[in-house]
Amino acid sequence: MRTLGIETSCDETSVAVIDKGRVLSNVVSSSVELHKRYGGVVPEIASRYHVEYILEVLEEALEESGKGLESIDLVAVTNGPGLVGALLIGLSLAKSISYSMGTPIIGVNHILAHLYSSFLSRDKPRFPFIGLVVSGGHTSLFRCDDFDKQKFLGQTQDDAVGEAYDKVAKILGLGYPGGPEIEKCARRSKGKNTISFPRSYMGKDSLDFSFSGIKTAVLYYVRGKGPGARGQELNRGSVADICYAFQEAVLDVVADKACLAAQKSNLKTIVVGGGVTANSRLREKLSERAAFFGIKVYFPEFEYSLDNAAMIGLLGEKLYKKGHRSDLYLTVEPNLSVK
Repeated sequence: MRTLGIETSCDETSVAVIDKGRVLSNVVSSSVELHKRYGGVVPEIASRYHVEYILEVLEEALEESGKGLESIDLVAVTNGPGLVGALLIGLSLAKSISYSMGTPIIGVNHILAHLYSSFLSRDKPRFPFIGLVVSGGHTSLFRCDDFDKQKFLGQTQDDAVGEAYDKVAKILGLGYPGGPEIEKCARRSKGKNTISFPRSYMGKDSLDFSFSGIKTAVLYYVRGKGPGARGQELNRGSVADICYAFQEAVLDVVADKACLAAQKSNLKTIVVGGGVTANSRLREKLSERAAFFGIKVYFPEFEYSLDNAAMIGLLGEKLYKKGHRSDLYLTVEPNLSVK
């Protein structure tokens, strides 16, 4: 089966061609540079970008794969969650291709596609496993028994990991997106362990997350009001130390909760997906923590960590083979749930 994947849930315009789970092409065009001056994604700008570039991205993906639309057996498209205007651009293209070529169409949940993006690698996980999604808008845990069988275990009650990174980066004047900037600054820290921020576990056995408190703790520290704060003027060194302490606190909680979920479910595999998997410290810390409990962790390849159409095509293909179907009445669901 040859599948065309289309992803336009936020600020990445992406089209991919998948053939029996093998990536023939995966083209991604990002509008992130246009959003930097605003400190976050502006929905109208993202939507206009998709309109302007999606046909070019489609053409490039088909050319790179060496295939034409007539050879496509299935069109898989993100229909949620995401920005409603952005989602509509991708869905409109998918429906146009489906209608004009007589090709089946299937809607794909963007978050679940991230969860299963590790299946694009050569070393594929096996069911069942604990699934962890860490992204700009979602931090969730699942028990996964198949591509269409997930049991919700827990999620953030406020900020997602990516949101916390962005907000702390803004407090420290590091710009947007915050994740790469904080990770880079944290590596420069020479005062490791000189600052400690609180870790919120929400109870001994809870699998939910909360990251709003650490954001406030950083703010108070910078203003000289928090525990251990000296009220000093921020400089390159102190910003690096704050970034290190913040990142360690957040990732400690993520790693501990994922391992706890695996232990409670009596599973020895954790599969991680989402944009924050591009963070090398997350990969290092979670792998070390999991190894202590005899748990193996799978991460997507870096090129599939951020939003991309290859993961949409892969999951769409898997679901279609299991009998799932959509039609031209498919609509966008900006708040599509995975519970």
